[in-house]
Amino acid sequence: MTAKRFKSDAFEAIHSAASGLRKAKVIDTKTMREYEDLCLEEPPHFEAKDIVLIRKAAKVSQPIFALYLNTSTSTVQKWESGQKHPSGMAARLLQVVKKHGLEVLT
Repeated sequence: MTAKRFKSDAFEAIHSAASGLRKAKVIDTKTMREYEDLCLEEPPHFEAKDIVLIRKAAKVSQPIFALYLNTSTSTVQKWESGQKHPSGMAARLLQVVKKHGLEVLT
């Protein structure tokens, strides 16, 4: 399971309190989802052109880029054509590569 990323320490404390209330059945699942939306950081969103720019800045081909990101060349091609969008861990890895370069993954 991926660790939850909170917007701040304060939001983490609010989420923790809400989780306790949920376990005690004081708040319902719908309300807990509202706390999740409020407190948790959204994964980054990348458009096709963003992914192309990140890969080209790294000066690698699609197959090499896919190897670094532990995905398939086909997936990278779909991201770059806009047929799919990276989510979850892939989006986080792209965020890291954009900020620190591909070398950080070696």
